Amino acid sequence: MIHEISAEHLTIERVGDIIEKNYQLRLSDDARARIIRCRQYLDEKIANSPVPVYGVTTGFGSLCKVSVSQDQLSQLQINLMKSHACGVGERVPNEIVRIMILLKVQSLSYGYSGCKLDTVERLIDFFNEGICPVVYRQGSLGASGDLVPLAHLCLPLVGLGEVEMDGRVITGAEMLKAKGWEPIHLASKEGLALLNGTQNMGSFAVWAVLHAMKLSDWADRIGTMSLEAYDGRIEPFTEAVHLVRPHKGQLETAARIKELLQGSELIAQPKTHVQDPYSFRCMPQVHGTVKDTIRYVKSVIETEINSATDNPTVCPDEDLIISAGNFHGEPIALPMDFLAMALSELANISERRIYRLVSGTRGLPDFLVANPGLNSGFMITQYTAASVVSLNKSLAMPSSTDSIPSCQDQEDLVSMGANAAIKLYKVVFNTERVLAIELFNAAQALEFRRPLKSSPAIEQMHADFRKVVPFISDDDVMYPHIEAAIQFIRNND
Repeated sequence: MIHEISAEHLTIERVGDIIEKNYQLRLSDDARARIIRCRQYLDEKIANSPVPVYGVTTGFGSLCKVSVSQDQLSQLQINLMKSHACGVGERVPNEIVRIMILLKVQSLSYGYSGCKLDTVERLIDFFNEGICPVVYRQGSLGASGDLVPLAHLCLPLVGLGEVEMDGRVITGAEMLKAKGWEPIHLASKEGLALLNGTQNMGSFAVWAVLHAMKLSDWADRIGTMSLEAYDGRIEPFTEAVHLVRPHKGQLETAARIKELLQGSELIAQPKTHVQDPYSFRCMPQVHGTVKDTIRYVKSVIETEINSATDNPTVCPDEDLIISAGNFHGEPIALPMDFLAMALSELANISERRIYRLVSGTRGLPDFLVANPGLNSGFMITQYTAASVVSLNKSLAMPSSTDSIPSCQDQEDLVSMGANAAIKLYKVVFNTERVLAIELFNAAQALEFRRPLKSSPAIEQMHADFRKVVPFISDDDVMYPHIEAAIQFIRNND
């Protein structure tokens, strides 16, 4: 299957499909024409303009006052890539590196960056051949774009840096030799076009939004199973309640939970308690707010990945080369912090439901085992969930409110969006873990309600879960079951 890079709007779902289904990339005829036209315009401008052009015929950042001679413009680009490859820490996962390549090609394809066609096509070769440059997670300020990670992404174009290819990490030079490719000869401005931009932050954000949408749906399903196991009430999900406070996510969540409860014997039985704790009763309000947050963040990230975000911006139609700030990460740094907070709350409310299930109330045994005392049962699963939720709260503290000036104060306010991206990445996995622990507990608790049954939808989910995680009669080593629950959520829609 082939995805054609064009000016057509690229959705986050489409990016997910391209990565998951291993699409090949190619440039549309229109994209090729835009890239060629922009490069020709830039070459003519350099040849005919006596005025220095930032990043094209000058140094970078606070060195913008230093002009560079014509015969050194190519070396300037190589030096830029070498000096900016200062990444540290863990590697960026290959899945996200592949998104990064796709987003960089998309951004360059608009014809506002001045890259040569062969440079863009070599990035496409990397993607199509399964070559993943080794990129490190830490080093970007999310200011002049993602300079450090994008330097690592693009070093192999010129035979530098490292890549993972066929399951092995090799040098960029070894990769070029194995493929029979010549190093790309970078022209003026190309290093800056490759290193400027928000594709590192953007790729983490795309990945996180895709996972957040899935986790949001799982939270509704798992929360509904917990509601049934806790002998909860249906009234809080009545549409009339939510029409008087009509937040979209709230309405959607209430309707979804009512739909999941259709045909349940448990929800229909008379209740002795008048109302439920907030973690059950307020699922529409809390889960719904998370849905609305995801929707907002998704809209912002889609705008970003359909943009040219390097500097200077080359506009052939207007006969302009403008040094401005489209590389700045602020437009997506704040939304990524917002999404981390929202997912943290999804884990927070999930842990509270776990606590209720193991608390020995509403006819459920202490810690969800038939013989508590001799058995500790599910006692410590709640501890683990609480530990992960507490860590999420730390990770949800915003990165975007911080700024440490750089480049001799030329870059005097930075977004720290790359740090927001790293923290968001961790929060996604932590939220998945807490929801998996809730599912483990909810499935166990539901069995103490027999012979009454939940709805067909919940019973089917329970039956599917039981294929990989058993009922716990007596104390067992629990961590393999928790891992199986995590994999169940990860591998099922």
